Amino acid sequence: MNLYPLAKQFLFSLDPEEAHHFTVHNLQLGGKLPLLLHLLAGDKVVHPSLHRTVFGLDFPNPVGLAAGLDKNGDVIDEMGMMGFGHVEIGTITPKPQPGNDKPRLFRLVKDSALINRMGFNNVGAEVAAQKMKRRKTNIIVGANIGKHKVTSNEDAIRDYEYCFKTLFDFADYFVVNVSSPNTPGLRALQDKDSLAAILNSLQDMNNRKAKTKPILLKIAPDLTNEQIDDVVTVVQQTKIQGIVATNTTISRDGLSYSKEEIEKFGAGGLSGKPLTNHSTEVLRYLKSALDKSALPIALIGVGGIMNVNDAMEKFSAGADLIQLYSGFIYAGPQLIHDINKTLLRNSKMLHS
Repeated sequence: MNLYPLAKQFLFSLDPEEAHHFTVHNLQLGGKLPLLLHLLAGDKVVHPSLHRTVFGLDFPNPVGLAAGLDKNGDVIDEMGMMGFGHVEIGTITPKPQPGNDKPRLFRLVKDSALINRMGFNNVGAEVAAQKMKRRKTNIIVGANIGKHKVTSNEDAIRDYEYCFKTLFDFADYFVVNVSSPNTPGLRALQDKDSLAAILNSLQDMNNRKAKTKPILLKIAPDLTNEQIDDVVTVVQQTKIQGIVATNTTISRDGLSYSKEEIEKFGAGGLSGKPLTNHSTEVLRYLKSALDKSALPIALIGVGGIMNVNDAMEKFSAGADLIQLYSGFIYAGPQLIHDINKTLLRNSKMLHS
């Protein structure tokens, strides 16, 4: 039984950020009432053939929750109960920060899209670490880390180091976010030299640990092929374990809204259906570039996965894992199950 369509009608009647807080609060309550959460989430698909071993971790299925929805690690266990194979929290900064002024989250319903300029609003690394520590299940959790809005790019490396050190004992893997459009100057850190400095520093810290943790990089969809080539070079040189492709876009191409309506939404990252094809193209280009490397570099496909076909395109383009954000908001938990059912059916066909 899928109750999400009814819940969605109510949620979409609320302001988007208010709906987000309402959802998180009620998921926390639902975690204490598993039957209620089951009615909302529907039947999970669990099968050994859905398991994926990626960068040394065993994922029960390849469909994860992208960073940005559970920013503070408030509903990690509940998202696992809904069927996600992993949850990426964040973006987390060293200390708490309120983010950008409201309103900062907008639904573009006609295009099954969202625009956000949240600005890394979060509780900070120390509180996030405690929330991760308190989780009751063994679901895989990634920590997406970034820099403070007021931290200069010259000092950004310290913010990433602080988050890495503070969250290390509680995260299963890390994602370095230098690709959000909502923190001034952040995307400049995708420059080859700046990126290499951050990743080398984190790898040095990582290699001093008794057991290392996978480090991944999240990139923007707005990079040129030449810039992506530079990213691939840095990833290979620093020997990190993977790339998350992609973050939101600053482009407004393909929207059905008028120029005046788009201008009213203002700045921010666009996600959802308008990003689908371009994000997949970036993923495919990355896969081609990385195929020339002898290093085992994993790819997580995220961006505009609104239905099963979008998910299958991501896997076909080279994704080892995928993540949902806007698609989860528009389609609900049923999308997780439908993707896993399709993967399971395809697996059975291959082995029949």
